Amino acid sequence: MRWSPAAGSMSRGKVATNRNPYGYQRQKEREPRSCIRYKCGLLNTIADVLRQRPGWTEVKEDGEWDFYWCDVGWLRENFDHIYMEEHVRICHFRNHYEVARSQGKGIFLFRKLKDIIDWRKDGGRSDEQRDEIPVENYVAQRYIENPYLIGGRKFDLRVYVLVTSYTPLRAWLYRDGFARFSNTRFTLSSIDDQYIHLTNVAIQKTAPDYDPEKGCKWMIQQLRQYLTAKHGPVAVETLFQNIDNIFIKSLQSVQKIIINDKHCFELYGYDILLDEDLKPWLLEVNASPSLTASSQEDYDLKCRLLEDTLHVVDMEGRLTGKERRVGGFDLMWNDGPVSRDDGQLDGISSGNLMANTHLGERRPVLTACSPYHCLGAHLLTHPLHPQAASMTERRT
Repeated sequence: MRWSPAAGSMSRGKVATNRNPYGYQRQKEREPRSCIRYKCGLLNTIADVLRQRPGWTEVKEDGEWDFYWCDVGWLRENFDHIYMEEHVRICHFRNHYEVARSQGKGIFLFRKLKDIIDWRKDGGRSDEQRDEIPVENYVAQRYIENPYLIGGRKFDLRVYVLVTSYTPLRAWLYRDGFARFSNTRFTLSSIDDQYIHLTNVAIQKTAPDYDPEKGCKWMIQQLRQYLTAKHGPVAVETLFQNIDNIFIKSLQSVQKIIINDKHCFELYGYDILLDEDLKPWLLEVNASPSLTASSQEDYDLKCRLLEDTLHVVDMEGRLTGKERRVGGFDLMWNDGPVSRDDGQLDGISSGNLMANTHLGERRPVLTACSPYHCLGAHLLTHPLHPQAASMTERRT
């Protein structure tokens, strides 16, 4: 019998006959569990959520575990060399990969192909020096020159999709998300100013006039309310249906590439840009979205997101498998489209059932003591909201 200390479980090879690697009889996958042993390779919001989850116990580095929120480095080094029992879960699929850096690093704009040729010269380095530089992959994208602006500022959306299986495809859409605004008014006159063109919080918070108390984010409920007030419910419903299609088509495009494994799940962070015609554009899909909070509101959102992720993964075995909603997650695809329970007809595509998605919709239960639920008043007094300007004029 061979053991892998890094994984805390038995490596692939001989199967033990006297004791399994988790120290108890093998249980059915859906059988309830009262004690979950977990490991966490990150020190941000997910560590807090796991630590506070009832019945979950953190294990030491070489301890045996049932659930592991690992980093990509551990995954690549260990996944193919360990044995995992039926109930064990891990937060990435085995051939998880990323083709770009995160937090806006390495992104630059250019107008002509000549600019790329000049950039490839590496600042006049010699051929020998260039040969020593590691080769990196870059993705070239056409810049959207007509982004939708609010208050003269560019923004994009961060939306979360949880995939618990690729074969068959089973995907959940989170109701909450946020819009990330640039700190500087939009213009095409300067393509080198990252504070204008990149909305990543990691970049915007370094702007000289950045206010950490106000931040540069709207909850996605605020954005949907703003767009509905300005363009009407029909146009906004069409917009969000098109965004739903982006989620499904993008997952289907890699469905035959990702190696499905019943032990794995993946929480994706989608970055979507709207243009002035309310057309959504997919910028990128983050397989390791940032879980570090930039404000108390952001921390609260990510805590709810991660708690609900754990509810869907269901290590405790409490779900029946027939749920269409778990916490803030709605099952939008289960080897096919999932329609809403109420059977409500889609007024835009007549005769079709509405998809079981509620991105950015207001929650039905409001509590006055919760700042998260007081979005209406917060949005109305936000300096970018059109009604806020008229209210200010009336006061003066």
